[in-house]
Amino acid sequence: MEAILKRDRAIVVAALAAITLLAWGYLVYEARAMYHTSVCYCAGMKMSGPDTGPWSVGTLLPLFLMWAEMMVAMMIPSAAPMILTFAMVNRKRREQKQPFVPTGIFLLGYLAVWTGFSALAAVAQWILHARALLSPMMVSTSPLLGGGLLIVAGGFQWTPLKNACLTHCRSPLSFLMTDWREGKWGAFFMGLKHGAHCAGCCWFLMALLFVAGVMNVWWIAIIALFVLLEKVVPEGLFVGKVAGVVLVAWGAWMALR
Repeated sequence: MEAILKRDRAIVVAALAAITLLAWGYLVYEARAMYHTSVCYCAGMKMSGPDTGPWSVGTLLPLFLMWAEMMVAMMIPSAAPMILTFAMVNRKRREQKQPFVPTGIFLLGYLAVWTGFSALAAVAQWILHARALLSPMMVSTSPLLGGGLLIVAGGFQWTPLKNACLTHCRSPLSFLMTDWREGKWGAFFMGLKHGAHCAGCCWFLMALLFVAGVMNVWWIAIIALFVLLEKVVPEGLFVGKVAGVVLVAWGAWMALR
């Protein structure tokens, strides 16, 4: 057991990689099934055919599971620096005979926030489909909707809220030093707080999934990569602002097309 604990960093990295790969693998599987059959399968459940008829309330569950799966695939890589820093601090506390908690508890708190976001996104998608604003392939049918989402998301990149949330996400050690809480519940609430900052930073970007397709794997990968670059590269803040200008221009072109 002592030998295993000394390899905690490798264990955490392997666990995060396994969870991420599993989520991406199932996401690709569902997307291929949808594009090959023109039928959406979410969480293994058939939700719609080629028509645009309203979905039943029962489809909210598979929609929610689909979004939760996507958030795991997209957000765990960008949260890895914070999670690994949390694991490092706990390793040092363990070596100093101080109380420590499993890193998984922090991760559960983080994912709880994105689970809540997934529920809201599922309801939003259900409403958009009912109003015929999404195609059966989950792509926006309205240039005004798509353009509006792009413009708002681009403008948000320049707001103080975006800057504050992104700065927090880019400073793992600073967060842990100023917001540390003891015990398992403390670790869970720390995960919640980090998840809230992360959601505040990225939720408009996630809304862009309605523009090019909720199950468009390439679009999902581009957004996930952009979120990761914003958080980890030295010029992340600048990258975000440049992307904001591009999104506004793209949105204006789409709306006025």
